[in-house]
Amino acid sequence: MKVKPLTDRVLVKLEKGETKSAGGIIIPDTAQEKTQIGSVVAIGDDKEVIKVKAGQKVMYDKYAGTQVKIGGEEHLILKMSDILAIIE
Repeated sequence: MKVKPLTDRVLVKLEKGETKSAGGIIIPDTAQEKTQIGSVVAIGDDKEVIKVKAGQKVMYDKYAGTQVKIGGEEHLILKMSDILAIIE
């Protein structure tokens, strides 16, 4: 299934959280904190507002977006205003 965001929306593939702590303790999936970093998969058609490109890593607002499952993987559809930074 292909998903193409509209207007100023961006489709972001979520990164998996750390499974081990700094001390080596394994963290179960239920206790892992939701990450705020992901990779841009697709962008909407409002080129004036959207400042990111497909393939870039971004940091987004913690409670932003709509979570969707595409091909068994977690994705978010975000507004451009919810993206806080580009990670280089």
